[in-house]
Amino acid sequence: MSAARKVNNSRCRSTFYYEGKRYEVTGKSQKEADQKAAIKLDKLKRGEVGISGNMTVSCWAEEWLETYKRPSVGEGQYKNYKLYVNGVIVPAIGALRLKSVKDVHLQKILNDRQGKSKSDVSRLRMIMKAMFQRAHLSRLISYNPAENLELPAAKDGTHRSITPFERQHILQLAETHHAGLWIKTLLYSGLRPGETRALDWRHIDFKKRLIHVEQAMKAATNEIGAPKSGAGVRDVPIPDKLYATLLAAKKGPFDPVFTQPTTGRRHTQTSMQCLWENFKNELDIVMGAKFGKKEAKDKKMRIAKILSVVAPDLVPYCLRHTYCTDLQDAGVPINVARYLMGHSDISMTAKIYTHTTETAIQEAAKKINAHT
Repeated sequence: MSAARKVNNSRCRSTFYYEGKRYEVTGKSQKEADQKAAIKLDKLKRGEVGISGNMTVSCWAEEWLETYKRPSVGEGQYKNYKLYVNGVIVPAIGALRLKSVKDVHLQKILNDRQGKSKSDVSRLRMIMKAMFQRAHLSRLISYNPAENLELPAAKDGTHRSITPFERQHILQLAETHHAGLWIKTLLYSGLRPGETRALDWRHIDFKKRLIHVEQAMKAATNEIGAPKSGAGVRDVPIPDKLYATLLAAKKGPFDPVFTQPTTGRRHTQTSMQCLWENFKNELDIVMGAKFGKKEAKDKKMRIAKILSVVAPDLVPYCLRHTYCTDLQDAGVPINVARYLMGHSDISMTAKIYTHTTETAIQEAAKKINAHT
């Protein structure tokens, strides 16, 4: 480290070199300049300052998120990136220097997600690959350690269709529950939950019996934007089973179709989740959940549920999935189903259409018998 010298008769400057690069700091005195230089050198060695391969993964992750991701993706997607980076990657390897990260470190992170859904581990691998690829392109590291990672065994995260038993009781409860209109819309139109939250009455064409899907809530936010993809913009027919219920609830053109029961405002992500949980709890009772005696320790003296009937994997998306299988059973061509579902890729629709239902088998048998 060089000796400090006066600059403009008021400041002293101290310079030093680290890994071939020259650094300079100033201070009011030689002692202060040297102290600052020593602190900066120490931070450089620990990877806390400077954009280089010596910076820690934690520092690079923050730089990558703020510089490359925040300006280029939506708020919901940015939050998703941040959740994986700060919740999974940084806790595991955040203290490592960027240039010290090997593929084995990242593979272990993926392996720890074993048992999670395929979409979860695939998304994590994609984020790690993008984060380290940018570091490689910026010449901070010599290669991308996430380039050839292998996915561990994971659960198939595809949503399922509801069973005939579930359908019977879901529709029965929908007649009296305040979530009934929403439940029927999911089942009979196949809209995504985020699309139903953004739906206004002006989007319901009662004359043509169509739902115009042209906006949706941005992922993980309460902000209205464009649908998930360009294919999300579509017209969905209103079946007879839904038409009368929608017509009876009709309000002003710019009023939201689905509102919070207490405030009358458009649903937030949280309030719609609460709506589903309330419906699911009531459904459990309708389906025959078993209850025990009142818990003495419970201050509200609520009856304890000792045997739940509702399947834990029953989620709103199961109703959308069921709509697609209903299209298959009705003989709707897969390319038309893709449009109605708002899928950007027909392979997404095919994944559902390949789940052959009993109805589809029976219809196939009828056609075979008629032909032979």
